[in-house]
Amino acid sequence: MWTGDPRRALYLALTLLPATLLPCGALAHQSSSPWSAPSSWTERTLASLTVREKAGQLIMPWLMGDFVAEGDEGDLETLEWVEELGVGGLVMSIGSPTEVAAKLNHLQSRSRLPLLVAADLETGAGYRLRGAMYMPGATELGGATDFPSLMAVGAAGETDLAYEMGRITAVEARAVGIHVPFAPVLDVNVNPENPIINVRSFGAEPGRVAELGTAFVLGVQEHGALAVGKHFPGHGDTDVDSHLELPMVHHDRARLDSVELRPFRAAVGAGMAGVMTAHISLPSVTGSLAPSTLSRPVLTGLLREEMGFRGLVFTDAMEMRAITRGWRGAEATLQALEAGADVILMPPSPADAIDAVANAVESGRITEARLDESVRRILRAKEALGLDVARLVPIDGVRKSVGVPAHAEAAAEVARRSITVLKNGRNLLPLVGTRRARVMSVTYRMESDLLSGRYFNRRLRETYSRLVAESVHSGTPADVYESLVRRARRQALVVVSLYVSAIASENDAALPEEATEFIDWLAGSGVPHVVVSFGNPYLISEFPDVRASILAWSRSEASQTAAAGALFGDFVVSGRTPTPIPPLYEVGDGITLPAKSSR
Repeated sequence: MWTGDPRRALYLALTLLPATLLPCGALAHQSSSPWSAPSSWTERTLASLTVREKAGQLIMPWLMGDFVAEGDEGDLETLEWVEELGVGGLVMSIGSPTEVAAKLNHLQSRSRLPLLVAADLETGAGYRLRGAMYMPGATELGGATDFPSLMAVGAAGETDLAYEMGRITAVEARAVGIHVPFAPVLDVNVNPENPIINVRSFGAEPGRVAELGTAFVLGVQEHGALAVGKHFPGHGDTDVDSHLELPMVHHDRARLDSVELRPFRAAVGAGMAGVMTAHISLPSVTGSLAPSTLSRPVLTGLLREEMGFRGLVFTDAMEMRAITRGWRGAEATLQALEAGADVILMPPSPADAIDAVANAVESGRITEARLDESVRRILRAKEALGLDVARLVPIDGVRKSVGVPAHAEAAAEVARRSITVLKNGRNLLPLVGTRRARVMSVTYRMESDLLSGRYFNRRLRETYSRLVAESVHSGTPADVYESLVRRARRQALVVVSLYVSAIASENDAALPEEATEFIDWLAGSGVPHVVVSFGNPYLISEFPDVRASILAWSRSEASQTAAAGALFGDFVVSGRTPTPIPPLYEVGDGITLPAKSSR
């Protein structure tokens, strides 16, 4: 648990907020803060670094949170990054909370300067620190709190939920030694064909994304962590996955101001500490086909000079193909620094990136003063976070702050308020819940995804003791679907759950023909049925004739449990879709279902 002085969080916001946007009296408060006056640790440290050591501070490699024995190849490589290359930080990936905390403590103790640790925590710390299972036996090993998707927060539509999600994310992140949640996503998902953002966004309305995103930012930063909005200047209207190739956005400046940039302006105005770049081409701003990450007109002209942003600019991962397909070696690192970036995430070779920056300063391509600008921002962030005083976390504090019941209940509340009923033919919902009824639950998921359907079916089985649960995936043969049709004819109810990824670079980003045909058969069969989407909400548009349809927005345990509870009227269902689902539904659509009175 973060136990630093809360004034440091205030200092962080004040020093990164443009002076013209500070509230009345804030400058006087800032000058009296012991953290803001000389910034002595930052300046002493900066003065002590060589050019190569400064270059190291810009680099953040990717690190797994798995157990690694001393002397293992992975251990030696990580120690090389920290001790020999002197990287400024790390991007933490998946692992258990205690293992991640122990691993980060070990690396912090071996680093000359404190490490700034970041992680993709878009749906809370559970986004990376939950989901591990012991095999065989499929025993869940627990972990951090996993919230529903941001679009679920959009469906609930309440800023207090966004703030609370940010708060809990910060508390759990700091408890394990992570300082920078790469969240929230501030992209406005106006394109249903977007293969990379989708439910990661709060929705399709710029004003609502701005409001909810800003609340999330405040929740994070008022509880000791750095919020990082992404993906600047807006990845919401693309139809290409930047992990695979470079997306092109052709909107003019007026459109960008009214849609894509609006949430970023609001969050920057509220003192957001960090921004992550988008690997997208934006010719209307850059005048070229270069990615925004490498564009000075975007990062310096638009973000810093026009929008007044004074915080840290993180690149998106530099190993993504949107970058590596066009820029070889460490050239992209240099162009990102020249464009205005401060932190280079996940370069293909950390050593080559550091060498390139140091050599560029020595050759005069990049001035040392420019390098100092970024290093000073990085060091100031470390000082504001209290890492100059205490860089280790107490291991015994992890279980007191991470995944605790109160946090799980907050995630459950988001899930309950987000459940959105789009169709309820013949008033099928809420279900009668006859305990001996013949009910079949069909789960479509990735073959390796053992958790999708687990919690949903568990709740169904509490009511339907004779529940028949079946799973299908992209490789399921046609004869299995034929068997499902035969069995469905004898059921009083069929529930189809779709755990379809919204990310095109993952497997099962769309339904196979056999699964689509099965749902179409149900729609015309007369068998009572419900289709629940736990992933891509736009998939519902493919099935206009189903009896009832529900959006649950994520495959998290909270969302699965809430969706099952909604079927039985356990609570009032009041979610509204924050995105249009053409051609069937508009923003704000949703059917309110009352809770069933207890018997």
